[in-house]
Amino acid sequence: MSRVSRGTVAAAIPTIRIVVDEAERRLAAAGIEQPALEAAWLLEHAVGISPLMQRVHAGRELTVTESECMRILVSRRARREPLQYVLGTQEFCGKAFQVTPAVLIPRPESVLLVAEAVRRCANLPAATVVDVGTGSGCLAVSVALALPEARVFAIDLSAEALLVARRNMVQHGCDARIDCREGDLLAPLDEAEWLQKIDVIVSNPPYIADGEMSTLQPEVGGFEPRLALAGGPDGMEVHRRLLQQAPTYLRSGGALLMEVGLGQAAAVCRVAEEGGWFRAATVLHDDAGIGRVVCCEKRESRRETLSSNS
Repeated sequence: MSRVSRGTVAAAIPTIRIVVDEAERRLAAAGIEQPALEAAWLLEHAVGISPLMQRVHAGRELTVTESECMRILVSRRARREPLQYVLGTQEFCGKAFQVTPAVLIPRPESVLLVAEAVRRCANLPAATVVDVGTGSGCLAVSVALALPEARVFAIDLSAEALLVARRNMVQHGCDARIDCREGDLLAPLDEAEWLQKIDVIVSNPPYIADGEMSTLQPEVGGFEPRLALAGGPDGMEVHRRLLQQAPTYLRSGGALLMEVGLGQAAAVCRVAEEGGWFRAATVLHDDAGIGRVVCCEKRESRRETLSSNS
């Protein structure tokens, strides 16, 4: 065999170093911000070798199956499919949650919803909490794990999303304590049974204005479910509907906690207060100082507000 042919054969052998370098080049060309890091994560998912061990064993040859698996993963990410969907998981509240294109990818800001719900139920061991638009179930599961005696409902309009949520509930061992219901907002709850009995309602509703959907980064606008993103002309359509429905189910002093988009907190607070059912709403801010969660506490009686405004 000639030197040229031997070199050609050697160059064709897919080692970890060669595969990761090629993946990094493809991801960089696709506009991925951290191509080296993501290439290492993708190979870890494909082969089960940590990024550290990838460097230690850079010369290790990959099998045909391993190389093909890596090629498919890199191709998906290069099309700007979210890394979380490619890997099938996202961390939230310190736990791994399965995610698919049927559900919104959990964001760290939503931890505020969990923390506030848990705080409000700390002295209510048998609290009832409802998660509206549960998606992956990350809020419902996190609340259920933090409040082991609470009853939790997880509601979503998407049957596919509820399948993902149920898998996460089973994975984290709290499926027996979470009641999954399919339907629009609070409609799946029996009004007679739950009239003024709910302690806390949490929701991360869609809050992107319809006209802004086309401006979202490719990973969001092109892959995450529109149902979980688009919130009507001003992004607050679902917030208004929840503010109308929640008083029927919340007990006096119960709370509706809703995540909001950038610049929406003041407007949502105003809508809440104008309705007359809620005390002056408060706002929780994320680590960037953005008003992220609006907390609306139900009054004893709406008549008090209406009479004071007359």
